[in-house]
Amino acid sequence: MRLFCPSARATNWLLIVGFGSLGYALYMRYLAIEQSSVGLACQAGLNSWLCWSRHILTVLFGYSVFGTAAVIVAALNLLRPSLVLFAVALAATCMGVVLYNVGLAGVAAALLVLSLARRAPAAS
Repeated sequence: MRLFCPSARATNWLLIVGFGSLGYALYMRYLAIEQSSVGLACQAGLNSWLCWSRHILTVLFGYSVFGTAAVIVAALNLLRPSLVLFAVALAATCMGVVLYNVGLAGVAAALLVLSLARRAPAAS
C-alpha cells in the first residue's frame, strides 16, 4: 500500500504555493485591509489596484469564500488525492487562516493532513 506522499520536488512547489499565498494574505490584511489610511483613501474614491483588491477581498471574506473553498477542495483531495487539488486547498487554507475564515480553514487543514494518510491513486 503506497500512501499519497508528495515527492521532494513536489514538496518544494507546495512550499512555494503555501508561503506565496500566506505572504499575499498577510500583505493584504496588514497593509491594505487594516490600515485606516488606505481605507479612508479608498472610500474617498482612490482608483488603484490596491483599493480594488481590498474591496474584492473584503467581499470574499465577508461571505467566507476562502474557508468554504478550502473545505470543499480539501474534501475532494481526501476522496481522490492529487497534487493539484492539494496545492489549491493549501493556498485557500492559508488565505482563509489569515483573512478571518479560521474555523473553516482549520477544518480544511485537518482534511489536508488526513489526505496524506490515504492511498495514492493507481497509475493507469
